[in-house]
Amino acid sequence: MPKEDVNFHRASENISLCLRAFVAEYCYFSTRVRRNRCFICVTIAGFLIKKQGTAACAIVATVPITLRLPGLLFSVPNATAKRLFLQRKNYTTMTKIAVAKGDGIGPEIMDAVLKIFDAAHVPLEYEVVEMGKWVFDKGFSNGMTPEAQQTIESLGILFKGPMETPKGKGVKSVNVTARKTWNTYANKRTFQTLHGVDTVFSKAGIPIDVTIVRENIEDTYGGIEHMLTHDVALSRRFITRPGSMQVIRYAFEMAKKKGARRITCGHKANIMKITDGLFLEVFYEVAKEYPELKADDVIVDDLCMKLVTRPDLFDVVVLTNLQGDIVSDLCAGLVGGLGFAPSANIGDHISIFEAVHGTAPDIAGRNIANPTALLLSGLGMLQHLGFFESASTIENALLYTLESGVHTGDFGDKSIPSVNTLDFAEAIIANFGKKPEHNPKPTDVHDIPTTCTVYHLDKNPMLESREDIQEKIVGVDMFIESNVQPGELAQKCLRHAGVKFKLVNISNRGTQVWPTGSRFTNLVNQYNARFESLDGEGLNQQDIIGLYVSLSGDFKICSLEVLNKWGEKRSYSLAQGQ
Repeated sequence: MPKEDVNFHRASENISLCLRAFVAEYCYFSTRVRRNRCFICVTIAGFLIKKQGTAACAIVATVPITLRLPGLLFSVPNATAKRLFLQRKNYTTMTKIAVAKGDGIGPEIMDAVLKIFDAAHVPLEYEVVEMGKWVFDKGFSNGMTPEAQQTIESLGILFKGPMETPKGKGVKSVNVTARKTWNTYANKRTFQTLHGVDTVFSKAGIPIDVTIVRENIEDTYGGIEHMLTHDVALSRRFITRPGSMQVIRYAFEMAKKKGARRITCGHKANIMKITDGLFLEVFYEVAKEYPELKADDVIVDDLCMKLVTRPDLFDVVVLTNLQGDIVSDLCAGLVGGLGFAPSANIGDHISIFEAVHGTAPDIAGRNIANPTALLLSGLGMLQHLGFFESASTIENALLYTLESGVHTGDFGDKSIPSVNTLDFAEAIIANFGKKPEHNPKPTDVHDIPTTCTVYHLDKNPMLESREDIQEKIVGVDMFIESNVQPGELAQKCLRHAGVKFKLVNISNRGTQVWPTGSRFTNLVNQYNARFESLDGEGLNQQDIIGLYVSLSGDFKICSLEVLNKWGEKRSYSLAQGQ
């Protein structure tokens, strides 16, 4: 080695020793506990080593160091600090996310996943927030503390374990509440064949790679329900143009980035012509902007049949909320169950990554739960944050581990002893750097960390499309409680029609029973009496109220719906048989 290089090497070594001594003996440090580990933030004078000519010199600059110094490892004499790891990567900041460990098996599978992330040196910092059943029990009706909500809204990312909603207390699911409160309008769930997880399709050699995108806010999940009579309950189903546009556009963009060949809209527009019809209409509007993708649609029951016979024919499927919920769980069954089903809830401002399986209280605390679903969800989060290299490293290790036959007790070759939760995590860590035989993830990718933009909103965003066609009120549906026969009900209603309305028909549970119908149609004690404008001219709300007041003299009016037209397009459904 040339003399000048020897001198430079010795100077560098001396400075490294000085830094170790400085940190160990004199530096100021503070600790804060996170997941039973202490992370030490150290501020020291940074040493810059520069080679000039034949000599090496140390240039001292006052630089606050709060992260990782390449090539320098030292220990701090503190009983609670296990280590301070300084990684050889050029990160200048840590990405902070909110973590909710969940209920039941949630804490133990979350600890296992975070252990894997730490071993891979993913530059994440975690702020644990209070959410779940025990928060309900403390009196918070939405299942989260105000501090938790504030933290999540300030960080923009929530990584959560499974959570339980108390039964019989009238409270709503914390999972659904979180998705709706923060408008995570797209639920993305990717289902892939995992070698080592035996299914009917893996044994048949049929590969599965299906992504379900489910609208996450609307539909019957609004949870707006009423008892209209002692026998009749009503649930309102909301499908909106702006809400459909958000999730469908996301699905097309995601399919384009994924390199998908096909995107399919699942629906029931043959029956729900107005609501699912609107969703399907928006789908084809957006499809025009993506001519490179094959866009088609299929009725949801036919979709389910085809998914369980030829799942390899599908690529990306977008559906409304309830149908998407059912179909996504169906797809989980195709690849081994909910234990292998990741979930990402994507919004413009906040995104949630979670395991969607149950809390499994019967095995909680026994260290035998399968953390794969939560790990896969976490990998989706890493990709969302731009940590592509870290995600590929961990996913390849997971796939290699599964191929090797390592498994928890809920799956795998029963002739091979199962491992516990933490041992499963350790096996994945031990396989870092290895590539699976099947479906390896690319290793030539690089991290491109992104920072969540935190919005401080002073008002709620209003989603509204432009109304180009004039709206006109043409009638009203009056939902009436009555146990009389249809003909008798019609005679009473006709007396109240006045000079502006005509009674068009009466239906019961959606089937017309007057002016025509069948004696074999079973009835319940609520009818829908449809009144329309007598002369076809537009009505106003005062006309509707006047009819309501008149009818209320003879009937209990349970609810009403105004009948609208936009231009010549009727915007209400007909009764069966009308």
